[in-house]
Amino acid sequence: MDWGRAKNVLIYAFLLLNLVLGYQIWMDARETAGANLDFTSLADNTQQAMEEKGIQVLAPIPNETPKLPKLSYEFIEEDKAGVDMELEQPVDSKLIFSQSELEDALQREIPQIGTYRLDQLMAEDGAFVLHPLVDGKWPLFNVSLELFYSDQKITGYRQTPVRITTAEESDQQVLPASKALGTLIENFLPNDAIVKDIQLGYYGQLFNSDIQVAMPAWRFVLESGEVLYVQGISGDVFSPKTDKPGE
Repeated sequence: MDWGRAKNVLIYAFLLLNLVLGYQIWMDARETAGANLDFTSLADNTQQAMEEKGIQVLAPIPNETPKLPKLSYEFIEEDKAGVDMELEQPVDSKLIFSQSELEDALQREIPQIGTYRLDQLMAEDGAFVLHPLVDGKWPLFNVSLELFYSDQKITGYRQTPVRITTAEESDQQVLPASKALGTLIENFLPNDAIVKDIQLGYYGQLFNSDIQVAMPAWRFVLESGEVLYVQGISGDVFSPKTDKPGE
């Protein structure tokens, strides 16, 4: 018997079994999370629409309704798309999951790295995506810092530096996430849609101007990859695909 070949077969079989078991655990966790979610904050007609359209919400519905101002931000550099830069010294990609270690490793080349937060749902092939934080808490979804990686090393980045200022107008209370979600379920989401993340931050339509305006907004990420924003004051719905309010 070729023991070397048999050993390889056993190793591959073991790896395949681990993949199958891992997938089953992941599916069970999803089902458990869905079963434990509380939808009592949703209106009765919204819950009925969920059932009729087969819509699933796998993310907790936040109950925070803070008072937030609108803000403006200014592009510091002429190239609004940002410029690709290589790191002088690549760093381990695993540092992306440790904010303090990431800051220590990249502070010299990206001085503002400490004001950004990882957006795991927006990660792209070969790039981590981070957003600047307003008041150290609320992500500005319009602006991104991309960290490029390969072979388990962060090798470069693309950044569009901005200067953020809050408006002098009074803060306004953000509408509840349950109400924003209800608008989507009843009027915008297709049948069998799956909502996998709900997060409060800032978002605004982009115009051909150095100075942009952003408002508090609830971001909803669907299992399909589609992203929808519900403006936190007016309740208007926006999609980055069109950057226009929903009809």
